[in-house]
Formats: sequence, structure tokens, C-alpha cells
Amino acid sequence: MGPLANLTLVFVAGLVTALATGLGALPFFFISEVSDRLQVGLWGLASGIMISASTFGLILEGMAEADGQSDYLLIVAGLAAGVALVVVANRVISDHHFDPKQYEEADFQKLVLILGILTVHSFPEGVAVGVSFAELNLEGGFAFGPFVVPLLAVFMTVAISIHNVPEGLAISIPLRSMDVPNWKMVWWAVFSSLPQPIGAVLAFYFVRIAREFLPAGFGFAAGAMIYLVLSEFVPEALEMGSGLPGRGYRELVSGLVLGFAVMVPLAFL
Repeated sequence: MGPLANLTLVFVAGLVTALATGLGALPFFFISEVSDRLQVGLWGLASGIMISASTFGLILEGMAEADGQSDYLLIVAGLAAGVALVVVANRVISDHHFDPKQYEEADFQKLVLILGILTVHSFPEGVAVGVSFAELNLEGGFAFGPFVVPLLAVFMTVAISIHNVPEGLAISIPLRSMDVPNWKMVWWAVFSSLPQPIGAVLAFYFVRIAREFLPAGFGFAAGAMIYLVLSEFVPEALEMGSGLPGRGYRELVSGLVLGFAVMVPLAFL
């Protein structure tokens, strides 16, 4: 297949993960609120999925691609770069908050800020999808129409899609308190992940034209996602579970274990 068809497939995969965020709003079509216990468990599930996908998917794949000590150093450098990017970006935007209900009234400056915040939180996940397609149309994948899709790409797309559901729920909860209509909650949840298909395409294009940096690409995506889990998902879950018996640790650990139990076997298929 030609380069444009490949980029289109990767974009669609990234778009699928973004659309999955909208599923987080669907419970509010049937119930008025979601319990703190369930929310903590879902954040734990998302964390387990992301850590297992990063470790047993991206990092192991990077090590499999490595050919000598220099490539292992590239993986480590990529991990550090992924962490550094998220740290710096979060510091830049940490003092800024925005109300999703005001998106439509946002002026240009506010819109740029909003898009910057969304990019910080969603772009690394898109990068992970794009990097996982590095072996597209090469040996070792499975036929999908005219494409040969790497198993890692399927694994990462599924993992990030599942992970995005609790994110969509977290976005929808405050919107529900502001009486935002259900279908608008779905839209804002999807909107929050729209940087993912863009990140997927850019990462895929980079690793295809500079394959010698592929181990660094795997490391970068893994480092960014693991840091996001440790610095944001876990603290968010524990803050949400602070009023529960055991302060939410039981629900968080249960979600983590379930996330690993679901994704680790898939990583070794």
C-alpha cells in the first residue's frame, strides 16, 4: 500500500481510540451518577492497562528491535524524554483551568490554551499508537484488507481505547453537574482525545522515515504513558477514594490487577 493509505489507517486507529473516550459518557444516559468506588476501580483498571501495555508492549518491543548497546541506550533516552516532556508541559499549564461548558464562547487565546492542555494529556497516547504501527505491511502481522497489521498495533489500539473510557467518564462527571446534555457530554469527551489521531500519524511518519530511532520511539511513548499513570491517574483515583473505607486503595489495587490480567496475556499472543 502507498504512504497515504498507511497514514490513513494509522489516523483511523488513533480516531478509534479518541471515539472510545465518548463511551465514558454513556452511563449517564441510564443513571444520574456513578459511585466513587466504581470510579476508583475504573481509574485502577486504566492504570493497569496503560502500565502493562507500556511495559509488555512498547518496552519489550523496543528491546526486540534493539541491535546492540546503543539501541538500549536509545530506549532509556526515549523513556527519559517521554517523562521530561510530560513534566515540562504539565508545569507550563498547571496554573490554568478551563470550563468545558465555555468551549463555544472561547476566544482564540483561550482556545489555544485548551488545545494545549488536551494535547499534553492525549498526545502521548496517540504517539504510542503511531509507534506501534512501525512494522505496518511488513512480515509478522495479520492481513486486514490490503494491509498487514502488526499485532502490537492491535494490542496498543485496544489498550488505549479501553483506557480512554474512564477518562471520558471523568470528563463527563463535572459536565453532568452543570446539566450539560448527554450527547454534548459524549462530544466533549471525544473532543478531549482528538490530539490522539494527530499524534499517531506524526509518530508513525517519524519512525518510518527514521527507523534507526525506533527504539527511542518505543521508549518515549512508554515513558510518557507510565509517567501519566503515576503522576495523574493514581493520585486522581486516591483523591476520589479518600472518603471510602481504606481510602480507596482496595478498589485501586483491584482495578490495577484486573488491568494487568486483561492485557498481559494479549501481549504474548
